[in-house]
Amino acid sequence: MKKKFKVENLDCAHCAAKMEEAIKNIPGVTDAAMNFMTQKLTLEIADDANMDEIVEKAQECVSKVSIVCEIIR
Repeated sequence: MKKKFKVENLDCAHCAAKMEEAIKNIPGVTDAAMNFMTQKLTLEIADDANMDEIVEKAQECVSKVSIVCEIIR
């Protein structure tokens, strides 16, 4: 399943790349793309029953890079 999320306060392309790489390493994530220009995160996961848990873990990854950045559900 593929789902897109708005990302608020993403202010650096390098930070977006670091976030994307960390999110790709979350178990259950088959692909992730963080787009700095559109302020969007695209997540592709194997089992959509785990979506909430994966988004929480993705937020943790994002917060480690930027404490003000937030994934909007």
